[in-house]
Amino acid sequence: MSTDVPEGNEPQRGGSARPPRVGDSRSPVGSTLSIVLAVIAVVAGFLIIRELTDDDDPSTATGGNPSDESIPDLSLPTDGSTPAQGTTASGDAITSTTAAAAVRSGATIAVANASGVGGSAAAMSSALTVEGYEGVGEPGNATGEQLSASVVYYVPADAAAQAVAQTLATDLGGVSVQPMPTTRPATAGNTGDATVLLMLGTDAANKSLSELRATTVTAPDVGGGTATTEG
Repeated sequence: MSTDVPEGNEPQRGGSARPPRVGDSRSPVGSTLSIVLAVIAVVAGFLIIRELTDDDDPSTATGGNPSDESIPDLSLPTDGSTPAQGTTASGDAITSTTAAAAVRSGATIAVANASGVGGSAAAMSSALTVEGYEGVGEPGNATGEQLSASVVYYVPADAAAQAVAQTLATDLGGVSVQPMPTTRPATAGNTGDATVLLMLGTDAANKSLSELRATTVTAPDVGGGTATTEG
């Protein structure tokens, strides 16, 4: 009796008659798969290490090279000195944005001639009006000694008067600003009731405001003469 299975190749009971799979190179497929997985693991590990390295680099954390941006030097000088106010330690100027705004209204203003130069108080009164000061009254005369440096007085309880006095002093080149004395050192015109009183000294007599702005005026100094010249 003949069979389809050659003698000696009869499959064993309980065993598999299917031969192991092999690849194109006649190597087992499992070995090839293991190599592929190992390569993937190496590449993945490299990418993870690279990512961690980039996170630790400050240049990549900010999206660029930190040296591309200018960083102000705020350190103290090595000689122990302190940087001047308004500058950095390297000497760079810092622009101030806190300058007070000019105030030329809200007060009554009178100019008293304390220079001895005739007509100087009247000329200054006209100049202040042209400059935009409101409430400029009739000029008067100083009752005391002649002044070599102008002084601006203001009524202490009047905040608006103080603001106008500060602006006026700046326009005159930085003259002294002081509270109004109990006894006013001026007479005639509107000097008796003005909330801002300009005692016009020889430093500002018959000078334009543009000339005075370009001049640094020192603190008021009482001269030796008596101011009796009108207006």
